[in-house]
Amino acid sequence: MAPRISLSDRFDSDRPVIGMLHLPALPGAPDSSGDRDAIRERALEDARRLESGGVDAILVENFGDAPFYPADVPAHVVADMTALASAVRRAVDVTLGINVLRNDADSALSIAAAVDADFIRVNVHVGTAATDQGVLEGQAHDTARLRDRIAPAVAILADVHVKHATPVGTPSLERVARETVDRGKADGVIVSGSGTGSKTDRGDIERAATELAAQDSHARPPVFVGSGVTEDTVATYFDAGADGVIVGTALKEDGETTNPVSTDRVEAVVAAARDP
Repeated sequence: MAPRISLSDRFDSDRPVIGMLHLPALPGAPDSSGDRDAIRERALEDARRLESGGVDAILVENFGDAPFYPADVPAHVVADMTALASAVRRAVDVTLGINVLRNDADSALSIAAAVDADFIRVNVHVGTAATDQGVLEGQAHDTARLRDRIAPAVAILADVHVKHATPVGTPSLERVARETVDRGKADGVIVSGSGTGSKTDRGDIERAATELAAQDSHARPPVFVGSGVTEDTVATYFDAGADGVIVGTALKEDGETTNPVSTDRVEAVVAAARDP
């Protein structure tokens, strides 16, 4: 059950911090200003602040586009995200990831291939989840094959019991984690709380890490924390068995998700993550 792609060589730290780059609403979304220049400048300034603060990677996400398309986003979203991710790729020198909300893994892979990104995030990779976008079904069978065709070096990080969703049926977290990497061919898993900024249960991290280690103790796929990471909690997540963290809200001015990135907050979280 070893992962297809090792993530250990993608980060400069053995306790990597991935900073969220929440894009403002893109043109066509209800809350968009339609000003592409302003959107680009905001994205680049956030990226520079994340890099300056010391993150190991940046994850570009169309966070402002609510209400989200359930699966396939329109071509104009892919075009805008590709242009923005390409600009970020040129502006900073850190590992880069792409997430296309709500669950468009094909577009994420396509953007990643075009801009030379390193990984993608997939919210529902295997199984089925009831969400505010309706019922989402994992498309691992398509995603894994498309990755092989157009972006074989791009890693897949997939959520387990993703936030803002309820699993259909009663699959245990351990079972979903195992099947995400074993049958879904993801390279790592993400465990999060109930929503954006919500605390992730330490026990969930422990269970996912233990389950994956039991399946393949030689090369356990990495477990990332996907929400609720702050300066005060980051060390406890690593102690629970996490291999990396994804941080958004805690890095923003005044701790507000939609605010610009605060370099001081980034530095504080990174410093706490580095201190065992």
